[in-house]
Amino acid sequence: MNCTILKPELKDSIKERIKDHPCFCEKAHTKYSRMHLAVAPKCNIQCNYCNRKFDCVNESRPGVTSKVLTPEEAFERFKCVKSKINDLTVVGIAGPGDPLANIENTMKTFELIRNYSNNIRLCLSTNGLMLPYYIKDLVKLGVEHITITINTVDEKIGSKIYRFIKFNGKTYKGVEASEILYDRQLEGLRMAVSMGLIVKINTVLIPGINDANIPDISRMIKREGGFIHNIIPLINPADNSTYFAKEKVREPEAKEIEFARFQATLELGSISMVMKHCKQCRADAVGKLNEDYEI
Repeated sequence: MNCTILKPELKDSIKERIKDHPCFCEKAHTKYSRMHLAVAPKCNIQCNYCNRKFDCVNESRPGVTSKVLTPEEAFERFKCVKSKINDLTVVGIAGPGDPLANIENTMKTFELIRNYSNNIRLCLSTNGLMLPYYIKDLVKLGVEHITITINTVDEKIGSKIYRFIKFNGKTYKGVEASEILYDRQLEGLRMAVSMGLIVKINTVLIPGINDANIPDISRMIKREGGFIHNIIPLINPADNSTYFAKEKVREPEAKEIEFARFQATLELGSISMVMKHCKQCRADAVGKLNEDYEI
């Protein structure tokens, strides 16, 4: 399904389903709140830009959290936040590792929330490696929105981004790892779209690594029916603890992000299919995108 040629009734359906989701609808990000529940510490891939930090209170970027929660603790936190924030519409699991590499914690957390409340949108962010395995279970729980981080469609570029992946009991490296990961990402994206989920694709822009690959990623998103492309800058942690930071791979300049988004708009055919309001939230973020709360 190509989201640029949706039938009017499907367009109306998607409009209704994103109107109160601050990440999928720019107009919603100043009106509605979301919360991330950090129940997923493990990851099945190692990105050269990632350092999953626990007990971190001073950094604001993906992969960091003040505390990793059990599903029961996450549920209690959800109830507390819901009682205090009237405009809470979305609960997501986005780390600090990968939710689908922590499938028991992820499913248990969603089950507890869904049994308690039917008017909260459930959302999940994943690297996509295990998405084909678990997509049906997520749909049964009422997950409507999925974010997949796809940093390249070229296995050679991928070999520079991913140190290794762990898949089916084995560890893969280099081009082989990148090929396996992208195949699973693509299969998961296709399955999600065919089941009616709204899919956002995140791409971390890494200067000198995947910046020239952005149009190819956007072209794939349009072809496969992704809803929106979110191009976000590489962020090197303050302690230079990631491989890219140690290797002096620099963060992109604002003009480079702007140009990448311009390229994506040309490929996707609509400026509305390129996200520009992302705040690269922590794994335990709460509140509006432009106004995090401490609860």
